[in-house]
Amino acid sequence: MTLPRPRTEDFGARLSFDRGSPGRRAVDVPAWGGDERPLPDSHLLRDSLRLPELSQGELVRYYTALSARNFGIDSGTYPLGSCTMKYNPKVDDLVASSAGFATAHPQSPEEEAQGTLRTLLELRRGLGEATGLPAVSLAPAAGAQGELAGVLMITRALEDRGELETRRRILVPDSAHGTNP
Repeated sequence: MTLPRPRTEDFGARLSFDRGSPGRRAVDVPAWGGDERPLPDSHLLRDSLRLPELSQGELVRYYTALSARNFGIDSGTYPLGSCTMKYNPKVDDLVASSAGFATAHPQSPEEEAQGTLRTLLELRRGLGEATGLPAVSLAPAAGAQGELAGVLMITRALEDRGELETRRRILVPDSAHGTNP
């Protein structure tokens, strides 16, 4: 598979450290008004830290051009059946980035998490109704965790039907894990 090269300069030739001008900064951090307590010398790894001296615009353009060189599902066909490279509608990103979800913390107090919990409950109910399944789990993530959850559910279903001893093999196509054949 050949991929088109970006229409910008070859960003692989020059590192961010080799760009910009002395004194440029992408972000100006306001001065701290509190008490200063320097770190103990034993915590310091080096006397100074060399960082690229780029404006915010230069930095954004640099990383955007680098990202254009990455291959992803948004930039072309991904021929492998990897469990993590699948179509995710952009509306999902829009919903996930809304204030109620994007700022939610896993350890939020119960009273602050009610909206998220209600949404998850309604999603479970909707998925159950759409599939006709008696129960739905949102807990397993993609990849091996999701696959293990699926195999455990299949095992339980076969056990409940008395078929576990006769149905002991799972056929998995090569395309199921194209990234680790």
